Amino acid sequence: MSRASTPAPAPAPPHPTPATTDRRRWAVLAVVLFAAVLDLLDATITNIAAPAIAADLGGGEALVQWLGAAYALSMGVLLVVGGRLGDKYGRRRLFLTGLTGFTLASVACGLATGPASLIGFRLLQGAFGALVIPQGFGILGAVFPREEIGKAFRVFAPCLGLATISGPVLAGALIDHFGWRSMFLINIALGGLAILLALRLLPRDTGDRTVTVDGPGSALLAATMLGLIYGLIDGSAHGWTTVPLLCLAAGVAFFALFCLRQRSAAAPLVEPSLLRSRAFTSGLLLGLVFYAAVAGLLFVLSLFLQDGLHRTPTGASLGLAPIAGGIIVASIAAHRFRQRLGRALVLVGLLLTLAGTLALIALVLATAPTGWTLALPVFVTGLGLGTCFGTVYEVTLGGIGPKESGSASGSLSAVTQLANSIGAAAVTTVYFHTSGGSAAAAVHSLAVVAAAVLACCGLVRLLPPGPLTRHH
Repeated sequence: MSRASTPAPAPAPPHPTPATTDRRRWAVLAVVLFAAVLDLLDATITNIAAPAIAADLGGGEALVQWLGAAYALSMGVLLVVGGRLGDKYGRRRLFLTGLTGFTLASVACGLATGPASLIGFRLLQGAFGALVIPQGFGILGAVFPREEIGKAFRVFAPCLGLATISGPVLAGALIDHFGWRSMFLINIALGGLAILLALRLLPRDTGDRTVTVDGPGSALLAATMLGLIYGLIDGSAHGWTTVPLLCLAAGVAFFALFCLRQRSAAAPLVEPSLLRSRAFTSGLLLGLVFYAAVAGLLFVLSLFLQDGLHRTPTGASLGLAPIAGGIIVASIAAHRFRQRLGRALVLVGLLLTLAGTLALIALVLATAPTGWTLALPVFVTGLGLGTCFGTVYEVTLGGIGPKESGSASGSLSAVTQLANSIGAAAVTTVYFHTSGGSAAAAVHSLAVVAAAVLACCGLVRLLPPGPLTRHH
């Protein structure tokens, strides 16, 4: 999400009125939110659809893991690069290019004939999604005055939380009634509508052709994530033999080379000063562990509801609805306290998440849980997640100056995508390789999640203390 250059907003009408201008801004926000919701849906729907897809196409455990990881891999690799491309060629152009490619890749996913082709098309989905998401934030920065941009960003958490409820429920209903392919093919209508709205509403900008993209740095970042994610998934699916261990080692080595490259590159993807900031690197580490835990938690709950409690995809998605409800409630409430509490609010969210996870473990151990008995601990977990979402980012970025803000936000977003892959791979490894049935598998997997959240509690003290400071 680099923002090296800020495009000018579209030319104003000859006699604009405040109301017209305001309506236009919020219409632009609606388009950006629509695209973000599409990305969120396609990043998470495979949590519900994975069992049905694997049963139809084959591929077993590896396909279940790669369905989400492939999307997160290409998204994570290209998010930072996508921001730079928007700076260079214009954010509107990249937004429309990404939306069009995303829609076509969704159709290809819906028509896939085997595991390999589906994973390949998921990679394309994530790649085009990475062109869309960074442009949206830059576009909002161009059309909203500085004093109003906070209002625009505050809409995101509740809307995305609502999408986490409605999206999986919609996906479950589509799978139950029309099969898993309909879950991707519906993007013909949704993506087409988003493209039409973007063409009509987004401001034009020409970009800045003097902006350069660090090709070697981008290649090293891609090699880093490919090595780490492939090593994790291959090791979890086929055992920790030489190949996955070498891939992990290569990923670490490429990351070291990437860091060295950022120190010498004329136009680095990540500002070197960020790599020297203990507060920022601590925030990156906490974000990596936390979002990995979140991804693992959501994945294992979906698998347990379907494999252990024999829910339909719709039933599983409804079982996860309380977590999204908690996210919405906490996201709205947390905003009131972020400036005053700072990193202490992160700790509150982590403790709520830990409490909900431990309650789930106790419930599975003590009885055969039902949807109603699971609802309360799932909701409490959602409260914890909603408290942390946004707060982790805001606290980590609290001491970052304006020159570093684009690079910092892009780095955090890329780490989130990497965390999604790591969390899903690590937790599903435990889930699929635990003997004693799905209840034991769920308990062991949730214990891994709880351990990761507990580790995050120890990292909170390394974050910048509150109250937060804002740079403009």
